Amino acid sequence: MTVLNRCLLHLVMTGICIAPCYSVSAEDHPEFEIWPGKLPAGAVQIKPEVIAKLKAARTEERIRFVERATLTVYEAPEKTANGCAVIICPGGGYNILAWPKEGLEVAEWFNSIGVTAFVLKYRVPRRVPDRIHWEPMQDVQRAIRYVRHRADTWGIDPARVGTLGFSAGGHLTVMSGVQYGTKCYSRVDEADDLSCRPDFICPIYAAYLGDKYNDRVAELGSLVTVTKDTPPTFMAVTWDDSMRGAQAALLFARLREKGVPAELHAYSKGGHGYGMRPSENPVSRWNEHLHAWLRTSGFLDK
Repeated sequence: MTVLNRCLLHLVMTGICIAPCYSVSAEDHPEFEIWPGKLPAGAVQIKPEVIAKLKAARTEERIRFVERATLTVYEAPEKTANGCAVIICPGGGYNILAWPKEGLEVAEWFNSIGVTAFVLKYRVPRRVPDRIHWEPMQDVQRAIRYVRHRADTWGIDPARVGTLGFSAGGHLTVMSGVQYGTKCYSRVDEADDLSCRPDFICPIYAAYLGDKYNDRVAELGSLVTVTKDTPPTFMAVTWDDSMRGAQAALLFARLREKGVPAELHAYSKGGHGYGMRPSENPVSRWNEHLHAWLRTSGFLDK
């Protein structure tokens, strides 16, 4: 049974009437590599026998090995496209990518509100134990610059390119907004002459925001360096998701201190890893609040 059919069956059995599920096929959506030549200096190579095991363990829901980062493009329909774009970072502990649930399904939803979406297949599993986000951060910085560089190709506004991610992808999204001044790699081509600062960030149940990637303490780590230039931020999380709700609240407070426009939705129940899939919990409607925030913030203006 497909993900779409499971979602529809759940709706029928429970009588829940909420936002629809979306198909998970990437057919007819171009995918391209973002690094034109070699990977950035220092890229860690994984042993061939380990790669073979990871590839063999891949499922419809989980990608377990990415050697070279790619973007899968979901262009907004011409009639409803508003010029806004988002780069989506699926979660998975920096070890796997929850590809349809936190990637393709989300891209289709963004298309439904006129936003062109790019699903980032960043490098997994973890390469550097004490900096598990480093190579993915190279990928997201390059992706932002590359999308801006080719903005005319997709009819998007290079000044309205944001990032959104879940769990580890939420952490990567936060890093894209607070660490954009960190030079992660040497210039590759003219795309790298552009800024990698996203115009907005949307971390959803973000993980690892404490020091040493700890999300079981009510604190923010030294990497979360909020300034007045941090992009406008939308967050959604639940109280029953370890200490991630407390960390989101601390991030919200820090954003407020610096005068950065922000919105936080902290729900009581929902746990972790729900993506946009339906449930009886109100958190299932977080994307409706995101839509309203994007609209009232001016990101959806044509």
